[in-house]
Amino acid sequence: MIYSIRGKLLCTGDGFAVIEAGGVGFKCNTTQNTLSRLSGRSEAMLYTCLIVRENAIELCGFATEQELSCYQLLTQVNGVGPKAALSILSVMTPEQFALAVACGDSKMITKAQGIGNKIAQRICLELKDKIGSFGSDGGAFTPSSPNASSNAAEAVDALVVLGFSKSEASGVVSKLDGSMSVEEMIRAALLRFNKLQ
Repeated sequence: MIYSIRGKLLCTGDGFAVIEAGGVGFKCNTTQNTLSRLSGRSEAMLYTCLIVRENAIELCGFATEQELSCYQLLTQVNGVGPKAALSILSVMTPEQFALAVACGDSKMITKAQGIGNKIAQRICLELKDKIGSFGSDGGAFTPSSPNASSNAAEAVDALVVLGFSKSEASGVVSKLDGSMSVEEMIRAALLRFNKLQ
């Protein structure tokens, strides 16, 4: 498995970037978010996912590990292929995607080209347990128990699923108000991570 690729950025196009490494130009299918980060650069490094099909081998590349983690989560959903996952992550950052799933906001996911309401609802349904715990009140985040340490633990678990290390997630969550809900903790932690980038 090719985990990442670093080299000269030869060109970019609609939904792809070509990176030369070791004299070979690797075409990486990617998102608009990653392409915008590559704009104006001559060198690039992408985290990758290799897709092997019966008649093709393709490489997908992402600017951040969080985007790669979201892509891998999305492609685990029945009916969501690489193209659909890239489409979703082209209109949403990993943080926005996590919040959409956490809140059960399938309408936000349908903004991606080729994603209908049915598949968006399936994404929220199948990934909600991997992002965090949900209640039965229409998808709102609810802690499994009322104590603050449980909320913090669930928030840390959700952040780890998104690709942050346990120590990074714990460090940020430990600085938050313990009375916050799990959803509020995740939102606040993601905002802090964005400021650190």
